[in-house]
Amino acid sequence: MFKANDIRGIYNKDLNAETVYKIGFFLNKINGAEKIAVCRDVRLSSDEIFENLSKGIRDSGADVYDYGVTTTPESYYISYNKGYKITVMITASHNPPEYNGFKISREEAIPVGSENGLRELEAMVKGEEIIPCEKKGNEYKDDITDEYVAFMKSKLKGISSLNTVIDCSGGSASLIAKKIFGSKVSYIFDTPDGSFSKHSPNPMKEASRKALVAEVKSKKADVGIIFDGDADRVLFIDNKGRFVSPDLIINLLAYYLLDGKTREKVIVDIRSSKSCSYYIRDMGSTAIVWKVGHAFAKKRMREENAILGGELAGHYYLRDFHYCDSGVLAAIYVLNALRSLKKENIRFSDIIDEFTLFSHSGEINFTVEDKDGVMKKIEDHYKKENYLKFYDFDGIRFDFDEWWFNLRCSNTEQFVRLVVEADNADIMKKKIEEISKMITDE
Repeated sequence: MFKANDIRGIYNKDLNAETVYKIGFFLNKINGAEKIAVCRDVRLSSDEIFENLSKGIRDSGADVYDYGVTTTPESYYISYNKGYKITVMITASHNPPEYNGFKISREEAIPVGSENGLRELEAMVKGEEIIPCEKKGNEYKDDITDEYVAFMKSKLKGISSLNTVIDCSGGSASLIAKKIFGSKVSYIFDTPDGSFSKHSPNPMKEASRKALVAEVKSKKADVGIIFDGDADRVLFIDNKGRFVSPDLIINLLAYYLLDGKTREKVIVDIRSSKSCSYYIRDMGSTAIVWKVGHAFAKKRMREENAILGGELAGHYYLRDFHYCDSGVLAAIYVLNALRSLKKENIRFSDIIDEFTLFSHSGEINFTVEDKDGVMKKIEDHYKKENYLKFYDFDGIRFDFDEWWFNLRCSNTEQFVRLVVEADNADIMKKKIEEISKMITDE
């Protein structure tokens, strides 16, 4: 359940009440936090997990500040605005409803990952004795909803000219979306639903977007917006009812945020289309290709003072949100951009067509037994080819004249994940077949 960037598993199987208590008890050992903020998503197990986590924290001598049910980005806002040395978000994000877990932040919303505390926490949970403090901590209630909503609304320009549909997925976005985007927007699945009975909390699944696509077409909307279970990710449907590849939204956000500025830096993940790098450079800024994952992205965002970062999965990192990802703020900026474009008679589909320069496969998963062996075989093969560039982080990526590919191992499953992009669909199809054959012929 201890992953590279968070803690996650099936509740009462991978993660149970005893383990949750231990995690709470050892949390303040990461950096000596005397008070710990705790938020949680709408999942059915989140309240029970909170109770056990809170008991562990208080038995360690630290105080608990309970912020109730929130989105994950609200936990980041709490972290960097309220001075906590540790903030915990109880969530399994986009995973199915039987899952739950924790995203932990240090001061200034710096994520706790495998490189800065998560491995140590795992070792303590597995091996150290628990001796409750004689002076236990206290539990307090707190709420930043009104403050957070006001902050988000301050970023939103008048969007009454846009016909907008929002799918909250029955997740935490249901609690704040109407307060931020207003009553003139159409909403679906905007009641908190910890069982996610309407569709999966993962908007990358086509079935999850089916109702939103139908609503966009029915209402002849300008844009459809769908949040994942904890609203740290957001995906979009254009005015033609087409799913917009999340990497292309990086370009739209760059269009809005750069706005004539130059020499800014934008982080794009290693799977993103080359059109992102091309567009960002055409805008006079610098595109930096980097690793997938919020802990890696936020660290690099800070190092580079980047204005924007984005991933193929729909995470968007924003400097004016303390380098953190926020599905709601990204949606606000996209709506602001579409509002400006509509004044020039440019529709969402028009700008996406302009950004779609190449044929991009999206991620293709392969189940393999020997992941490392497959990776080495593919790397050895293409190192003999006349490649332009080779990246050896986050798996491997080779760039050629007419195409490129990235192959990565899953951290948690027996998968390797392939992305191919080419100048046209024929080349893309040929190269997918070529690499697929090497992967499956173990």
